[in-house]
Amino acid sequence: MLVYAPLLVRVVTANFARAITLYPFVLIRRKEDKHNQRLLNHERIHLKQQKELWVLPFYICYLWEYLKGRFSGKNHYQAYRNISFEKEAFGNENDSEYLSRRKRLAFRRYR
Repeated sequence: MLVYAPLLVRVVTANFARAITLYPFVLIRRKEDKHNQRLLNHERIHLKQQKELWVLPFYICYLWEYLKGRFSGKNHYQAYRNISFEKEAFGNENDSEYLSRRKRLAFRRYR
């Protein structure tokens, strides 16, 4: 479900992201992003990842990978882009057919 929630997106992401997926919602910061197919596809990939891992384990793994990156000396952006869930989403956000052929737990290939 797509929700326009600019303040919440800013607060949760420390003003970093244009959208965030908090299962089962995709929260967007800008109204015009409801038509941004690349961004929405990216977030739909995260919905699938969260559903596969039963949501809470997804967030635990996501945070663990981010912190691992930060403690290894990466800056915020580098640590974020090195998360396997983000690698999968960024790598396939331009492919509107990706989710129809995506294999279960596909994010593991991006570790």
